Amino acid sequence: MITLIGNDLAKKDLMFLFNGSVKECEDCRFKSTCVDSLEVGRCYIIKDVKDTKQMCPVHDKGFVKPIEVEKADIETNIISKKCFEGSSVTYIPPDCDLECIYREFCFPEGLNDGDKAVIKKVLTKNVDDCAKGFKLSKVLLKI
Repeated sequence: MITLIGNDLAKKDLMFLFNGSVKECEDCRFKSTCVDSLEVGRCYIIKDVKDTKQMCPVHDKGFVKPIEVEKADIETNIISKKCFEGSSVTYIPPDCDLECIYREFCFPEGLNDGDKAVIKKVLTKNVDDCAKGFKLSKVLLKI
């Protein structure tokens, strides 16, 4: 999908979290290309940067570039019994309110409760020392 991003951020393989548009975007002629195709709270990765640029009062230095993006793969921990490369899963975050070293992988940005995804790769089959005693595996999910 094509969108626009600040000139200084337009770098291939850059991953970003889309947090929504600002008030200045509402009347912009590029709004449908720039922000309407993106989902708030989703992570995207830049696959290609186009050579042109457009003026934009929102971005630093006043310019944006067209980029090609796709939803980024997300590293997360899931229950190990569901952990097979190529299988489809529904992401359900663990019932946990503890702050621990694994929290960012159990509740990653860009992944929402109920998201349908495919396990692209198993990164760690059994995550050690879960404070709640869950049997978890770290995986790379394709949304």
